[in-house]
Amino acid sequence: MSDLKIGIVGCAGRMGRMLVKQVTQTDGGTICGGVEPAGSPCIGQDIHALAGLEPSGILIADDTKALFDVSDAVIDFTAPAASIAHAKLAADSGTILVIGTTGLSDDAQTEITACGEKTVIVQGANMSLGVNLLAQLTKKVAALLDDEFDIEVVEMHHHHKVDAPSGTALLLGKAAAAGRGVEHDTVADRGRDGITGARKRGDIGYAVLRGGNVVGEHTVMFAAENERIEITHKAGDRSIFARGAVRAALWAKGKPAGNYDMMDVLGLGD
Repeated sequence: MSDLKIGIVGCAGRMGRMLVKQVTQTDGGTICGGVEPAGSPCIGQDIHALAGLEPSGILIADDTKALFDVSDAVIDFTAPAASIAHAKLAADSGTILVIGTTGLSDDAQTEITACGEKTVIVQGANMSLGVNLLAQLTKKVAALLDDEFDIEVVEMHHHHKVDAPSGTALLLGKAAAAGRGVEHDTVADRGRDGITGARKRGDIGYAVLRGGNVVGEHTVMFAAENERIEITHKAGDRSIFARGAVRAALWAKGKPAGNYDMMDVLGLGD
């Protein structure tokens, strides 16, 4: 079987370069192109050389539609507005799309989900195996413990991150809500400041830290009188997200149109 031709949008960014390296190091996939926004100084540069690899002759371009037309799969760690546009291009071209973008609004998610009716879209708030295992553990623990245990999700990221709480933190909070059989948005407490009053029983709280170059740290706490359970995942390098995204692209080959997530890719669903 021929290698899956994979394109990278935002290929000159930190994650983009890591994705190029990961595809090159993974059996079954090959880089067929990459794009950056018009005017980027990286346009015209060799995509492999920019990622610190041997030059390949594949030059970074700015024609995103053309990239979708020549790719079997495209990997997208960009921004919400761009991911919507990429989902529409994927639907039009029948290209597999793997989305690692976070901070999507409900309306943006609705548009992307609609595109999954025409092509394969795999989304993950976090692409790492460890975090998805953490989400499953969180769901199971939340199902076993009643609301005498307060649930708090604490996350820390580098100072460049623009959305809060992180998509991964929300993934974990939603897993806890699912375990308890409650609607996440009705119990989520996403920020506290000033005289807030006592904590509401059954809420799922979020605490956000930003600083330095922290790749990503997430802890789910279950706190009751005189005891506390903590489950933690710490990412040491962004390569774990790149590995997961490339794995998702390869997994999606031959799948019917639809919306999938990393639980499907990793076989961790219920």
